[in-house]
Parts: sequence; C-alpha cells; structure tokens
Amino acid sequence: MLFCIIKNKDAILYLSVLGISEIRQVEIKMVSQTVELLKKEIPLEQESVVLVEDTVYGLVLVDIINGFCTVGAGNLAPRESNGQISRMINESARLARVFCEKKLPVMAFLDSHHPNKPEDPYPPHCIIGSDESNLVPELRWLENEPNVTIRRKECFDGYLGSIEEDGSNVFVDWVKKNKITTLVVVGVCTDICVLDFVCSTMSAKNRGFLEPLETVVVYSRGCATFDIPQEVATNTKGALAHPQEFMHHVGLYMAKERGAKIANEVLIGAPEKV
Repeated sequence: MLFCIIKNKDAILYLSVLGISEIRQVEIKMVSQTVELLKKEIPLEQESVVLVEDTVYGLVLVDIINGFCTVGAGNLAPRESNGQISRMINESARLARVFCEKKLPVMAFLDSHHPNKPEDPYPPHCIIGSDESNLVPELRWLENEPNVTIRRKECFDGYLGSIEEDGSNVFVDWVKKNKITTLVVVGVCTDICVLDFVCSTMSAKNRGFLEPLETVVVYSRGCATFDIPQEVATNTKGALAHPQEFMHHVGLYMAKERGAKIANEVLIGAPEKV
C-alpha cells in the first residue's frame, strides 16, 4: 500500500491509503478531466468532409509502420494494445482501400533511419532494413498497388524527407503530376510527424509551390499519437510525459491553426447538384 496525495491548483483534495491500481485509476481520471478542460479552453471544430467524384484527391499516410504501431515492435512501439492506434490503422486502411479502388493517388511515408544518425530526443528506432520501418500488416498490401508511391524518410517531416540530392521534391512532384487539389492526411504521430508534414505543406501551398493544391484535410479518427504517463517519464532517462488524448487534441488544434481542415468524418459521395 502507498500513501498518495492528490492536488489541484486550489487545494489538497484528499489524503488516503491506496493500492497501486487505485492510484492509477485516479491518475487516469485526472488526465481525463484535464483533457476535457483543455477541449473547453481551446475547442476544436471538426467537420464532415465529402469526397466528391469530380475532384482530384490525394491520400497521404504518415508513418503507419510497425515501429510506431505494432505492440512490442521496437523502442517507440506501443507496449500494449492501444485503442486510438487501432482505430487509426482501421480508418487509414478503410480510406486507402477506397482510394485504391478508385485509382486515386496515395503516398505513404515510412520512417527509416540509418543506425549512425540518431533522431534526438528519441532512442534508435525504425532502422532501414528492419521490420520496424515497414508498413503494418493491415497496410502491407499497398506495396503492390500501382497508384501508391512509397517514400522512406529519415526525419520527422515527410515534406523535407522528400527532398532529393538534386533539390527536387518527390512529394511536390507527386502533387503536381496527379493534379491533386485536396489532400487527406492520416497517420502517426498527430502532434509530431503528422503535424510537421501538415505545417510544411501548408506553408509551401501558401507560397504557390504546390499548385493546384487548394485544401489539406487532417482526418482526426485516422490519426493517433503515443502515451507516456508522467510516472513513466519521471523514471525513464530522457523521456517526456506525453498524455495521449491531450497531445492528440493539441496536434489537431495546431494543424487547424496552420490552415488545415480537421475532419471527424470522411465520406465518399457524388458532387452536389446546384
């Protein structure tokens, strides 16, 4: 048994003798309450996006790979099954199937690092040639689809990771070649690689580097991030606390601040009749 003091900014709520499992339940409840408070302070308006038949769409999948999504697959993989990550995989696979059936362009970024080039502050992960850097089993079929472009990157940001030695950019060329006007983005992590890619893409679009691209949509249910409770971070060298729902909301909110649309539903439909 442990003594546990629970505080908020106003007062000590209580002092009691709790078991470890009880303490964890209290912590989970406090995090949930904090997330709800955050959502009230910085509410995020989401919308339903309908993909109409007469528009060219592109789908970008960010780092939906074993090293970030498959339990026990590596240093940054989840340690146990995670509902947000499972939902992200399912929704991303659903959208990818639709795009492939309609032969619409798809680009998949795969985090792939050289072992002698660390990516601080994170431990070695997703090394080139390892199964960590491969698509999750639910998406491995994409490798055989003719409308899919796979880009291995060695940095957080897929936009920067698409730059070739000659200065050309694989992602920019992909947008222009396919005449994409609306981009749908899914993947992990909402507040890191997804957000970095969206920020760079929005800046490039605003500078006129990505014509004819007009709209970037981040599908919230097709995105996920990781969870590191405070007590785990405290006892892990170099780790930072990273509450999952909290940081997922912040990542989406910041993407919207950059000008992206945030969708809680992506539907396939016909063009509206005037």
